[in-house]
Amino acid sequence: MPIREALPGDAAALAAVHVLSWRAAYRGLLPRPYLEGLDVEERAAVWRARLAAPDRPTVLLATDGGEDVGGGGGGGDGGAGGGRLVAFSCFRSWPGEGFAPAPTAGLAALYALPEVWGTGVGRALLSATTGALVAAGFRSAALWVFAGNGRARRFYEAAGWRPDGEAAWEETGGLVLEELRYRRDLLE
Repeated sequence: MPIREALPGDAAALAAVHVLSWRAAYRGLLPRPYLEGLDVEERAAVWRARLAAPDRPTVLLATDGGEDVGGGGGGGDGGAGGGRLVAFSCFRSWPGEGFAPAPTAGLAALYALPEVWGTGVGRALLSATTGALVAAGFRSAALWVFAGNGRARRFYEAAGWRPDGEAAWEETGGLVLEELRYRRDLLE
């Protein structure tokens, strides 16, 4: 599966994967009207700004390797090409690190189209992300996951991530949900 760094032209495809993934992954966790109201165009504008920023995060994307299919559902948007976008990850240096070992990266997102869940796409992308983090000099990484998102928690735990005991409360969709911080030593 081809994995490459995202370019600003990938923003619309990233947004489609982001929205479709949220709608499926958070069904039953977040209110239905909130999930239905997620706007691909709005998300695309956010991703365009992030990818064009001087301090942009690193975003890796996985494609199906075929031709760009265009349109929604994670299809190409006339960007870099190389197939239909099916999953992406996003990471950056962890703000206020304070972790040992340092430096620590923050994995801000890892989303995949629901149709590829359980196919190995997520594992391949997480492995490529881990490799990119190590190559960038990071020794550990952290991420936040909703406590009620059992599927994601099992996914990360199977890849060696563990809760570190930190929790936070996040308001999303009008609900206040518990998030757990997971960590992983990348040099294991």
